[in-house]
Amino acid sequence: MKSKIIFLLIASALGVPEISSAQKLTKQEIAIVKNVEKNHEDAVKFLEKTVNINSGTNNTEGVKTVGAIYRKMLDDMGFTTTWVDMPASMKRGGHLVAEIKGTKGKKLLLNSHMDTVFDLNSPFQKWSVKDSIASGPGANDTKGGIMIMLYALKAMYETGQLKDRQIVIVIHGDEESAGSPIEISRKDLVDAAKRSDYALCFESGKEFNSASIARRGGSGWTLKVTAKQSHSGQIFSEKAGPGAIYETARILSRFKEELQEKFLTFSPGIMVAGAEANIDSTGLRGTAFGKSNIVATTSIVKGDLRYISIEQMEKARAKMLAIVKEGFPHTEAEITFTGGSGAMPPTPGNEKLLGILSQASQDLGQGKVTAFDPALRGGGDMTQIAQYIDVVDGLGTVGGNAHAPDEYVNLNYVEGIIKRMAVFMHRLSTN
Repeated sequence: MKSKIIFLLIASALGVPEISSAQKLTKQEIAIVKNVEKNHEDAVKFLEKTVNINSGTNNTEGVKTVGAIYRKMLDDMGFTTTWVDMPASMKRGGHLVAEIKGTKGKKLLLNSHMDTVFDLNSPFQKWSVKDSIASGPGANDTKGGIMIMLYALKAMYETGQLKDRQIVIVIHGDEESAGSPIEISRKDLVDAAKRSDYALCFESGKEFNSASIARRGGSGWTLKVTAKQSHSGQIFSEKAGPGAIYETARILSRFKEELQEKFLTFSPGIMVAGAEANIDSTGLRGTAFGKSNIVATTSIVKGDLRYISIEQMEKARAKMLAIVKEGFPHTEAEITFTGGSGAMPPTPGNEKLLGILSQASQDLGQGKVTAFDPALRGGGDMTQIAQYIDVVDGLGTVGGNAHAPDEYVNLNYVEGIIKRMAVFMHRLSTN
């Protein structure tokens, strides 16, 4: 009761609607809501316990350790659980798959990830709380989301509303750095999507009253330019040409001028140039050698491409290739593309699913849930399955500073989000 009073006082100050049992809730849903209130303190303690276990993507044993905690809770709720190991060559911890096979309602696929970007050598390792803000590795991205998912399911289970449902859960151990090839590391997710009706992803939410029905895909690109080496006094002459750096500048400027399109971004992240230039195999560090009195002969740029659909990606790549081919004299340039994950465009099915979520939120007295701008968040595992299934994402905790050593979750919103998700899943799995 004390935690609820504190929440309501802070929520009022923040302009968040009061969370209460509204008249539009059924008797079963009111019981679910009361169960969430009863288990709220346990939910926060559960999150603290999992955050304090390092599960950086490369810490495979840590991933398995925290996965075992999730597995036991799902076992206790009647799920059939399986730990799926990845090939040793991937150097990834594996995934947890859990399922209840029933006959009621829609077939739900629930997804999140237990790995974090904070490996064993990170100084950011432990949970800490100041007022209502809890910090810790993965607290928001996205052990908080898994806690939301599990305690929403727990509320359904303890009120008898999980029986005979059709739910499959895939919790990845390598979302922050997916094992390669992706066809293997995401096989279980894709297989589950193809036999489900709706996918709900418990990645961190950006705002209390928003969710994502679109996420951008991403790929990489590398631009290499070579030019004729000459004395600097001859630059731009018919004999010498502009050199590699000016040709690179031309290309990047043309990208900026001609690829302006909603949801499309193309960011050069690292560049080296000179008489000699090289970027190492990690793609993170480069070296260069040159002199101010010679025309630069080599330039290398590596960048990132983000898009809302595969069609947008293909169109952008074609335009970038065309610009690169229009070279200055005495220069040669080539651009290559790597990766190319799927994308999650906004669809009528996704919008319909968001509408059901929003109605559950309003019936709880929490207000409407609107679509979050996909340009303001990165990619995610849902881009791998959006072509097969209706999806809503960003259903986890509200917090910030993901991937930073001050990542946090706002505890004021936890109880309200669990209530919303429990009612939402109950409705989907009943009708």
